[in-house]
Amino acid sequence: MEKELYTITVFSENTVGLLGQITIIFTRRALNIETLSVSPSAIKGIHKFTITVFTTSEVVSKVVKQIDKRIDILKAYYNTDEDLIHQEIALYKVATDKILQQGSIEELIRKYHIRVLEMNKDIIVFQKAGHYAETQQLFEELSETIGVLQFIRSGRVAITKSKVERLSDMLQAIKKYETQE
Repeated sequence: MEKELYTITVFSENTVGLLGQITIIFTRRALNIETLSVSPSAIKGIHKFTITVFTTSEVVSKVVKQIDKRIDILKAYYNTDEDLIHQEIALYKVATDKILQQGSIEELIRKYHIRVLEMNKDIIVFQKAGHYAETQQLFEELSETIGVLQFIRSGRVAITKSKVERLSDMLQAIKKYETQE
């Protein structure tokens, strides 16, 4: 089976130590987490973990089932890129004098759709939102032409293309069940 990039979404309450419990599942299977992002979800009191991993469909299915069995987990899912709308954010710090030697930064801004977050006599900080390939391409160009003083990329943030968050359906079913009792 061929490995591909999967995005695992985990919904839980904000519980201390839960991230450690989740990462142990990957460690035991010798899987490297490519990106990890955690934030509150659209549902009050529920947090959303977004994890990317290169693996096979068989392995990702087993990992998600194992995560789903944890007591503090409400639900875990996995998707391929076709099912998601996703982005990353990258920050690039470059020397002001080096970039000014290149001429206008306007061309760079238009070509890569970047924002200038900070600009002073010593440094300029650019922000680029996009897919991994886009943020990496800008990094490579800046590295080759100007030199990058610092670089950081966020983990993937993703939402499904479906109208409703998959967890919402599950929570509605639970409420209906509880009101019938």
